Amino acid sequence: MFKGKINYIIIFVLVFLIYLLTSAGNTPYNYFIRLADAFIHGRYWLTENPPWLSELIPAGLNKYYVVYPPMPAILSIPFVFLFGKNLPQQYIAHLLGAGLVILTIALSWKIKRDKMLALWSGILIGLGSIIWFLSSVGSAWYMGQISAAFFLTAAIYESLSKKRALLIGIFLGVAYLSRIQLVLTLPFFLYQIKGKCLNEYLKFILGVTPFVIFNAVYNYLRFGVPWDKAYYLIPGLLNEPWFSKGLFNISYIPNNLKVIFLSLPIFKKEFPYIQPSWEGLAIWITTPAFIYSIYASIKERIVLLSWFTILLISLVIFSHGTTGFAQFGYRFAVDFYPFLMLLTIKGVAKTGLKWQHWLLLVIGVVVNLWGILWINKFGWVSY
Repeated sequence: MFKGKINYIIIFVLVFLIYLLTSAGNTPYNYFIRLADAFIHGRYWLTENPPWLSELIPAGLNKYYVVYPPMPAILSIPFVFLFGKNLPQQYIAHLLGAGLVILTIALSWKIKRDKMLALWSGILIGLGSIIWFLSSVGSAWYMGQISAAFFLTAAIYESLSKKRALLIGIFLGVAYLSRIQLVLTLPFFLYQIKGKCLNEYLKFILGVTPFVIFNAVYNYLRFGVPWDKAYYLIPGLLNEPWFSKGLFNISYIPNNLKVIFLSLPIFKKEFPYIQPSWEGLAIWITTPAFIYSIYASIKERIVLLSWFTILLISLVIFSHGTTGFAQFGYRFAVDFYPFLMLLTIKGVAKTGLKWQHWLLLVIGVVVNLWGILWINKFGWVSY
């Protein structure tokens, strides 16, 4: 079933259309389309600072820096070149989200040649998780995470299939330039190419290095240092109460744990009675099927490394001063979703699909559809 390209094309188009039809419309937070247009015109800054783009860094007269890692803007360049700077940014997010579904199906097929498991896995990531919401909205914060998840999944797939070190390095480099903390996945991929000759490690380094150099030069041109300090330069950011101890601090971990595991919907006495909270929603509500990740055999080295990588990423995202709001679900967790999907697929593959797997998938799809309709179409959401 999943060997034929036509099947992948059909699924890709269907998912893209679902994202398009459930979108809230043009996102005003189109930082990446604006930055792509700037790159096309030989600039690494924006010349406009509309009031709703609150996370820009003033750098002189008509000169403003975008704080987010630039890869989504780079990916948008050919689309902006062809269709102009008025291209709705969420279209790019739709494409990346639909592509992520295809990659996940391919990943599942690689783990176990089971057609229904592959389909189940694709539906889970694309419609049974908050990937649906992020891909349908496509604002700057969400698009960066979708881009990172897409290329991180591509790197994982390549590491399990042909293990071409250069490609793994390139995919990881693109993911890193979408979400900087994904550099923490480096040990996983170094292990995946173990046993190869030194030449393979050199190919891997060759794949990653251009993206690291690009980021260093990009930051040096803007800030005079090779590391990314953009967020620290947003005017007034560190005066916000949720950053009272800096942008990152271990004291913030309990707040993030509360959102990812304990956050519930808002219950009201009047219609619509139950609605999402912009603060977030627990992961076991948005994607209950992730529970099967714990069934993956810890005796497998790749499973152990996946959990270790999730832990490394979690230490960073849980230490952030905010918990990701405004959001549906807990969006920071998307940084490790590709590894969580790998574990979930392995957990389900042990026993094969049962009725309970389909039940939890359906619950996840219904919950995410509810959140998207309530937020994107009706505006029934609050803090």
